[in-house]
Amino acid sequence: MHTTHTRTLVAAAVGLGLVTLSACGSSDDGGSAQGGSKTVTLVSHDSWAVSKSVLADFEKRSGYRVKVLKDGDAGQAVNKAILTKDNPQGDVFFGVDNTLLSRALDNGLFQPYEAQGLDQVDGRYRLDAGKHRVTPVDHGDVCVNYDKKYFADHKLAPPVTFDDLAKPAYKNLLVTENASTSSPGLGFLLGTAAKYGDEGWQGYWKKLKANGVKVVDGWEQAYNEEFSGSAGGRKAGADRPLVVSYASSPPAEVIYGDPKPATAPTGVATGTCFRQVEFAGLLDNAKNSEGGKALIDFLISKEFQEDMPLNMFVYPVVKGAAVPAEFTAYGPAAAAPETMDPAKIAADRDQWVKSWTSLVLK
Repeated sequence: MHTTHTRTLVAAAVGLGLVTLSACGSSDDGGSAQGGSKTVTLVSHDSWAVSKSVLADFEKRSGYRVKVLKDGDAGQAVNKAILTKDNPQGDVFFGVDNTLLSRALDNGLFQPYEAQGLDQVDGRYRLDAGKHRVTPVDHGDVCVNYDKKYFADHKLAPPVTFDDLAKPAYKNLLVTENASTSSPGLGFLLGTAAKYGDEGWQGYWKKLKANGVKVVDGWEQAYNEEFSGSAGGRKAGADRPLVVSYASSPPAEVIYGDPKPATAPTGVATGTCFRQVEFAGLLDNAKNSEGGKALIDFLISKEFQEDMPLNMFVYPVVKGAAVPAEFTAYGPAAAAPETMDPAKIAADRDQWVKSWTSLVLK
């Protein structure tokens, strides 16, 4: 999603057979089996990861070598792709989500391509249906996470809903990300707008501000430095037991814990979730559009979709793709996340972010 989020835990995990930088073993751009360039370049956010064997399989079958360029948090990566759209850095962009989709589409970032296998993608996630400028790849939920130990030690029930977060019992406990620079921060803002409506969300944030919410630039800082429930936060002596992160963060704490805990040290406030959908698209001026098309087909193949949960801590969008048992055991998807019509996000997002900034940060 967006972001350097839970998936950063993956990048930090050593020897797990993950490709997190470049899988390009050669700079040879000679002809491939398909003719044209042998290399296809994927531009993404810092959280991109795939198992080496899965990527090698695609390279062997397609005849293309995959080169990966990472451009920071999702918001930064999308903005950079827009600025360089006339001479793009690569062929395919992965990582634009429904919170920023209209910005990418309005700027003409992508050329239409109807991916092979698109009929297997759940219709709920096809937000550019009919035009095919982007292809859905994954979904996940931005939610408040809590530090179980803190709440047990203080004999305090953890919060469940947005309303709870504004109560005096949770004063000075929450850290969130800046909605103007961070994908989960923006997702959380949109969740409150979906919950309280155009008239109510600002009043809600006034309550949160009065209740001591802390705002930092990005997920990495919020989760790994400020949140007492994360491995990094525990080492740093962090004092915020509530953080805006993902519903899939608890399984990451277990899977990459050292030593591995028996149960997740963190939980999810299930009434605070906002559904994100991530997309890939063929860049408008891609130099290797044939390779780009093959790569997009690969991203919605069952092989990639089933590899994705434990690498990027997101859920597949292809019907019938299996999710690993430990993923669902420690981080079930939110049953009723807040959602918002992409047209509504497009119309109001920039003004909301501006209002939020003057309300919360000034």
